[in-house]
Amino acid sequence: MDTPFKIWDPSKGIQLGPVTLHFYSLMFIFAFGFGYVLMSRIFKIDNVNQKYLEPLFTWTLIGTILGARMGHVIFYQPELFKEDFWSVFLPISTKNGLKFTGFSGLASHGATIALILTTLYYSFKIIKKNPLWVYDRLGIVVSLGGAFVRLGNFFNSEIIGKPADPNSPFALLFPQQSSEYGVTVPRYPSQLFEAFGYVCLFILLWILYRKTNKKYQQGWLFGLFFIILWAIRFFVEFLKEPQGDEFIQFGGLNTGQVLSIPFMIAGVIIMVVSKKFRITQAENEKPE
Repeated sequence: MDTPFKIWDPSKGIQLGPVTLHFYSLMFIFAFGFGYVLMSRIFKIDNVNQKYLEPLFTWTLIGTILGARMGHVIFYQPELFKEDFWSVFLPISTKNGLKFTGFSGLASHGATIALILTTLYYSFKIIKKNPLWVYDRLGIVVSLGGAFVRLGNFFNSEIIGKPADPNSPFALLFPQQSSEYGVTVPRYPSQLFEAFGYVCLFILLWILYRKTNKKYQQGWLFGLFFIILWAIRFFVEFLKEPQGDEFIQFGGLNTGQVLSIPFMIAGVIIMVVSKKFRITQAENEKPE
């Protein structure tokens, strides 16, 4: 194709004989793999028994996948409950015959809500610590994981940006989306913008966790994580194409932006109330 614009048209994945390892799936593996290693490091720093790592990984995985899927269907594709019910909960489609599709729609807002609930169970029933203590550390891991997920979106040429100024250094063509958006229209790589923001958030939270005493003010790091994460999502949405039918809109804001506002407000409230949950270094590192 003769064009002055940069083209992003990668293969879908790595061919391993008859099986294709999709890059999106690989990014999810990286997200949870690095997250496991990072949380193991955090537990060692805080003198927490490593036996609590496996159940945290399990509940985080369940909350992320199911919550993200349910969030996408509820907020963007509620018609699936009637048109293809089993595809909501399973990576299959029953329309026009049974076939494996993978989960093609995941929403971070839904994943966040589910993670909050599964982490509450983990905090009270398993590790028996203040949930804010767990959220503070989980936010660090989720920031890095979110960057990998957005890289997966970039490989899939999904959640693409709005048309870009032809003179913009970010103008990029996504041929894999040509049937829906037009192959000759350069667009912003909004997935990369969001991924970059999440990496910066991860670095900030890690520095604050390691170099300051804020980890002893339970909830402070989590509140900051909420504010910045959803602010990144809010502002990048201005450059994104809609991810589905925009059922929730207000004041010119799209569904993703409207849903991000309550989370940012919650972050501010959590940072304020975190003053009531200070602990000492000795209490933080107290062995079981």
